[in-house]
Amino acid sequence: MKAMKRARLIALTTLLLLVSPALAQNRVEITADRTVMNDSAREVTFTGDVIVIHPNVTVWAPKVVATYGEGGTTDIKTFVATGGNVRLKTSEQDATGEHAVYTPGDQLLRLTGNVVVNNASGTVNATELVVNLATNVSTFTSGGGGRVTGVFTSQ
Repeated sequence: MKAMKRARLIALTTLLLLVSPALAQNRVEITADRTVMNDSAREVTFTGDVIVIHPNVTVWAPKVVATYGEGGTTDIKTFVATGGNVRLKTSEQDATGEHAVYTPGDQLLRLTGNVVVNNASGTVNATELVVNLATNVSTFTSGGGGRVTGVFTSQ
């Protein structure tokens, strides 16, 4: 029982540290069917209908793994959402893809694999979307000879 409480506390601490330092005082909630803390691998794995609610974005994924460095859960390196059905929703857009990686160190969020982004002005399809959360600049790219496509509507 004591180990379970410790794992929950570490998992909660890990999630709180996933946000940028400027937003660290904000609340982050996560739900999953299962949470596994692996100290030797320096990771926390959440599986089964994972939902991460951050003040600026909500993430849905079959699996989410947070990795941390030598500093423990205060040294988050990556936050990875996988499972082929990853969804990111903000107040202005809804994006889907197969894989998402957030790196707090550079504030970059990468969504890859059949990326589709919908917002009030239209839809964009690409291989990859990189969002710089520090600057709010989004960059769409396409690989394998494909092209970024978009359909836009005027209001």
